[in-house]
Amino acid sequence: MRGGGLQIYDEVAMTISFQLRSAARTLRLGGLVAYPTEAVWGFGCDPQNSAAVTRLLALKRRDWRKGLILIGASFDQLEPYIQRPSNSAMKRAAASWPGPNTWVFPASDYTPPWVSGDHDSIAIRVTAHPVAAALCRAFGAPIISTSANRSTQPPALSATTVRLRFPKAIDFLVPGVTGGLDRPTPIRHVVSGLILRR
Repeated sequence: MRGGGLQIYDEVAMTISFQLRSAARTLRLGGLVAYPTEAVWGFGCDPQNSAAVTRLLALKRRDWRKGLILIGASFDQLEPYIQRPSNSAMKRAAASWPGPNTWVFPASDYTPPWVSGDHDSIAIRVTAHPVAAALCRAFGAPIISTSANRSTQPPALSATTVRLRFPKAIDFLVPGVTGGLDRPTPIRHVVSGLILRR
């Protein structure tokens, strides 16, 4: 029995690994992926690919000037996009990561305008969600993280909802479940500490 159980575990692990590699390949080719996050399902793409981001914004019917959130598996992945604040501000954010906390930092020159929007700042999160973090590791870089819905719709809470709403618009759906939060992650400004979204 034990040997059979281990075999099933290995097969599941191999399947998940294959799906993550496929999703990462999709991102590198400029595609759009759907994946579970801490509270809702998200859409993602390569933040450095302007065509992919433009396609994502059009799909969501979202104004580019609002800006987008980036998630990474580690702060090292996200650091090129930000200007470091004071040590005390940096410690405040670092103490909350990895975890369901999004912080707005001053944006660096590396941040494309199609990501920061009409702002000189950028919202980032070191995610602790196992699937989202694994996707960033497989991709080797941070990804866009925006809720899987059009601007007039509530966020999708399941893979089934994503498939029903967007049957042909997404290039790859990474299987998994959300982290169980009852609302999207709070957003705070790293310098002022102000809560921008509860």
